[in-house]
Amino acid sequence: MAFGTGPIPLLNINRPDNYQNPSVVALGGGHGLAASLSALRRLSTELTAIVTVADDGGSSGRIRGSFDVLPPGDLRMALAALCDDNDWGRTWRDVMQHRFDSQANIDEPLNGHSVGNLLILALWELLDDPVAGLRWAGALLGARGQVLPMSTVPLSIQGEVLESDPLSDSLVRRKITGQAKLAKAGNGGLVTNVSLVPDDAPACAEALNAIELADWVVLGPGSWYTSVLPHLLLPDMRRAIANTTGKRLLTMNLDLDTAETSGLDAAAHLEVLGRYAPEVRFDAILADESLVNNKERFELAAQKLGARTFFSRVGVSDGRAVHDPLRLAAAYHEVFTAIGS
Repeated sequence: MAFGTGPIPLLNINRPDNYQNPSVVALGGGHGLAASLSALRRLSTELTAIVTVADDGGSSGRIRGSFDVLPPGDLRMALAALCDDNDWGRTWRDVMQHRFDSQANIDEPLNGHSVGNLLILALWELLDDPVAGLRWAGALLGARGQVLPMSTVPLSIQGEVLESDPLSDSLVRRKITGQAKLAKAGNGGLVTNVSLVPDDAPACAEALNAIELADWVVLGPGSWYTSVLPHLLLPDMRRAIANTTGKRLLTMNLDLDTAETSGLDAAAHLEVLGRYAPEVRFDAILADESLVNNKERFELAAQKLGARTFFSRVGVSDGRAVHDPLRLAAAYHEVFTAIGS
């Protein structure tokens, strides 16, 4: 069996003669970041993923609690998304994502853990360096790009939920701590006052350097309060994003009415980022027009962030709220070409 070792083939799109291979940094976490990476790796061979490290649920939460390390789950998903489309890449992608599930023994300690999380944990214990561990994992997988944590210390995320109190017929604030809980909090009311703990945690130095040198910084898609916003809450990273000489692109979600953003339309999603990080400007915002109920209001909110809006059909053809990698890659290419590096 022959395995490719060269760069992955770029998407076969007609490019102008002056098209350059852009250096791209993608920020986010979970399935949203995996979607953007699956698209961006078709456009660039200079790709860096910067991943949130506040996850405290599932396998990641158990590993984090037992070993006092970064939660590996979102980092694993980013590595898997960067695997090559050949036998080697597809096999290792499936291995990394494989999750143990013993039906015979529900108390089996391995139940719920993915192979990739355990592999990353082993590398961290051996090397005592989270960045080096991810670099070795990427080398094993043949990942076409690098994966970095947004911080080298585990973070927690907290917020408040404004919800109606039927007894007093008024709004009350309820504090929510933890990413897993906050991700579901919007079902009960409006999420406010989101913050990271510690609020002055250092950003990963390699991540800051990548942002500084990037031609494009792509934020989103992903869970708005728990995967997208955290990159703007970390002070060092917010400054790096605000000060980079590269272009900044925000990718909107395909599902706006989630458990943590219930009641927020597309424009309100943009207003959230503007409130928490007013100094961060965007050059472009990419959205699926079918999800923007009030286009005029959305474009006005985008203008307040300094951005030009781009509308494109980027979801899978069966109507699910899932980004199609090829459609998303074509949409990113349109933005890169229209605005330039």
